[in-house]
Amino acid sequence: MTAPIRLEQASADDAPIIAVMVGELLNEIMRATGNQAFHFSLDETTARLRAFLEQGKYHVLVARDATDGNAVGFLTLCESFALYAEGAYGTIPELYVRPELRSQHVGQQLIQAARAFGHARQWKRLEVTTPQLPQFDRTLAFYEREGFSVAGGRKLKMAL
Repeated sequence: MTAPIRLEQASADDAPIIAVMVGELLNEIMRATGNQAFHFSLDETTARLRAFLEQGKYHVLVARDATDGNAVGFLTLCESFALYAEGAYGTIPELYVRPELRSQHVGQQLIQAARAFGHARQWKRLEVTTPQLPQFDRTLAFYEREGFSVAGGRKLKMAL
């Protein structure tokens, strides 16, 4: 059964509730992997998200319960450029749906909205990185069902 969901593009006023869900996402990843991979401060994340949204550097699609308006998930997008991608493309840094609404097509609706967002900006593709495998095999399977294909490699980082 599909949850009655309303999708909206977030504004800076939505930063506090989205930041709470970012914390939920990061804590879920760290619990599953047993690795303290992220530093999370609710205040810092809220301020950073508000600034990103106000600057137009970051786009957030928020899923709300259509009956009560409560936020139940979100997807973030940012524009990137690469020669291998033949120009502009979108990156999905975060996608999160609260556990009680998973398997109710909320994530699918967010991906469809991201696809439409990218088409409107003439992006060539969308890219996403899954959390660590095998702990997040279900996440990989979800993305594959939604039309993503494994491009190879692993996501690496270096602190600056």
